Amino acid sequence: MFERFSGSARQVIVAAQRAAIDAGASEIDSPDLLVALLTVQDEMTDRLLAGHELTAGELAEEFGRARRRGGLTDEEAAALSTLGVDVDSIIRNVEESLGEQAMVMPGRRRRLGGHIPFTVDARKTLEQCLREAIRRKHKQIGAEHLLLALLARKSIAADALVSRGITYDGVTSLIGSNRDVRR
Repeated sequence: MFERFSGSARQVIVAAQRAAIDAGASEIDSPDLLVALLTVQDEMTDRLLAGHELTAGELAEEFGRARRRGGLTDEEAAALSTLGVDVDSIIRNVEESLGEQAMVMPGRRRRLGGHIPFTVDARKTLEQCLREAIRRKHKQIGAEHLLLALLARKSIAADALVSRGITYDGVTSLIGSNRDVRR
């Protein structure tokens, strides 16, 4: 499948590995793909995301907090806070007792050296990229197909996009209105 990826889509995959390493993860997950998508310069995705004030650094921090919380998003932590649960205080106490990164999701601790595999969610997202390109009768899989794939699947990356007003239907309509879409 990777032979069908455009140059920028391949750069996103390489950047996702870097994002996972920077996050101390042992696998590349959908949040790493989204952070990478924002770090690679791609004219189409830049147009699709214009005006949403979305930065790779901001998202990397947000996803880092979620990883540290065992996968809880900022929104979920805020919801628990309304019930009187201070997630950050709990994490501090756990880390004081069990060590830093004790709350990192199982399987997310970084392996030393070697290949960093994709999580099941990331692999399914990459498969969805192919379906998005085929649905539009595009010969190449571009970074815009990765954006659509991230939005099409339920994940922390999709939640981050939707919370910023970026939706599957909105991106689909923008791609449909661009006549210079990769074919």
